[in-house]
Amino acid sequence: MTLNNCEITIRPNGALQILSKQEANQLCDQSDKGLNDLLKRCSLAVLNTGNNLDSGEKLLEMHPDFDIKVLSRGRGIELTICNPPETAFIDGEMVEGLREHLFAVVRDLIYVRNSIIESGLFDLNSSAGITNAVFHILRNAEVLRTNEEPNLVACWGGHAVSRREYEYSRHVGIALGERRLNICTGCGPGVMKGPMRGAEAGHHNQRFTNRRYIGLSEPGIIAAEAPNTVVNELVILPDIEKRLEAFVRLAHGIVIFPGGPGTLEELLYIFSIMLDPKNADMPFPLVLTGDLGSQAYFDEVKLFIAQTLGQPALDRLTILLDKPNSVASYMREQMAIVKDDRKLTSDAYYFNWQLHIEPTIQMPFEPTHASMRALNLTKNQPIHLLAAQLRCVFSGIVAGNVKAEGIRAIALHGPFELGGDPEIMHALERLLSFMIEQKRMKIDADNYIPSYRLLKG
Repeated sequence: MTLNNCEITIRPNGALQILSKQEANQLCDQSDKGLNDLLKRCSLAVLNTGNNLDSGEKLLEMHPDFDIKVLSRGRGIELTICNPPETAFIDGEMVEGLREHLFAVVRDLIYVRNSIIESGLFDLNSSAGITNAVFHILRNAEVLRTNEEPNLVACWGGHAVSRREYEYSRHVGIALGERRLNICTGCGPGVMKGPMRGAEAGHHNQRFTNRRYIGLSEPGIIAAEAPNTVVNELVILPDIEKRLEAFVRLAHGIVIFPGGPGTLEELLYIFSIMLDPKNADMPFPLVLTGDLGSQAYFDEVKLFIAQTLGQPALDRLTILLDKPNSVASYMREQMAIVKDDRKLTSDAYYFNWQLHIEPTIQMPFEPTHASMRALNLTKNQPIHLLAAQLRCVFSGIVAGNVKAEGIRAIALHGPFELGGDPEIMHALERLLSFMIEQKRMKIDADNYIPSYRLLKG
C-alpha cells in the first residue's frame, strides 16, 4: 500500500551529510543526462523491501505517484519522498535500515557518475582501469577495512526459493557466524537474506561484535533483489560486471546455494576466473551447498558443467549437501590458507589485487538481440572464455526476465535467440527446462514465458 498525498522529509544520520547544489540538481534532473529516474527506481525498490515482485516496471505501476526529491540545504542534505510505500514506516517513522539504504543509493549514484564515469580519471576500457574503479567505489562506500584478517564469505543463490531452501541457507549462516565469519550477498531476499539472518544469530551466540552484512547491488537488478533489512553496508555498483568483480575482489571465499539464471550467471563468472591459467595457483574456496532436497538441482548443474566445460571445471567443484557445519568449517580452514597466500604475495587482505580477470569479462555486456545471437557458444576456445560466454547467456536471460530494458526489448522484438554447438545447446535446453519445471526462473514462475529461444541445427 501507498501513503497517498503524503510527503516525508528525512536527513542522513551517517557520513553523507552534505551535497553540492550541482549534485542535488543532478539527482533531481529528469533528463537523459540526469540521475532522477535512476534514483527513483532504486529508491522505490529499497522502500519496497520484502515485496514479492521482481520487476521494476510492475513496481512503478503499483506506485504511480511515487517521487523523490533531493535538496541541499544550508544544514545539509534532505530527501523529500512523495507517496512512499506504507511498509517502509513503523508508527509514522521510516525504518532506520531503509533510511540508511536510501542514502547509500544517493552516495553511490553521485560518486559513480561524477568521480568515476565523468571525471576522466579512470580508463573504463582497460582492465586495470575497471579494477581501479571498483576499488574506488568500494573505498568510497567505506567497506574496505585494512586491519582485518580474511573472514568474508560471499553467499550467492536465488531470491525465488522455497522455504526449505531458505531455512537451510539460514542454518549455514548460523554456522558461519559461529565461526566468526562475515557475510556478503547480493543483498536481496531468499538465500541472499537467509545466510545474513543466520549469521546474526551465530554472531550473537559468540558475542562477536564486528558484524558485517555487506550487500552489493546494481541499478538494473535492484528491483528484483531489493536490499533486505539485515544488510548494514550497502553498495550500488554501476553494472553487473563491476558488481561481480566487487564480490571476488572483496570476499575471501564463496558459497553458492540453489537459484535461478542469476545464480548460474554467478557460477559461470567464477568459473571464468578460476579456470583461467593465470589464476591456477590462487586459493579461492568455492562450495555449492543445499539441503538433501536440492540433490536434483545440483545433479543438473553438475551435468551441465560436465557437458560444457568438462572435467577441469568438475575438478573445481565442491558440493556439500545438508552439511551446514561442514560448509562453515571448510570456509574457516580456507581463510587461513587465503591469509598465508596474501602474506606470501604481499597482497591486501581487503581487496584481491592479484586476481586476474580478462578484460572481455569486465566489459559491460548489454543483452540485446544482436549481442545474444553473437555469443560464441562453441568449444573452439579456452574453457575459461567459454565460461564467460555462457555467463552472458544467463545474464541475458536475467535481463529478459526481470530488467526493464530486457523486458521492453523482448516485448518489441520477441525472445532473445541463442545458437551454438549442438552439445552445448542440448545442455542449455536441458538445464533451462529443468529450471522452468522447478519454477526457478522468476517469482511469477507459474506464468513464465521464456525470454529466449534456442536455435538448433
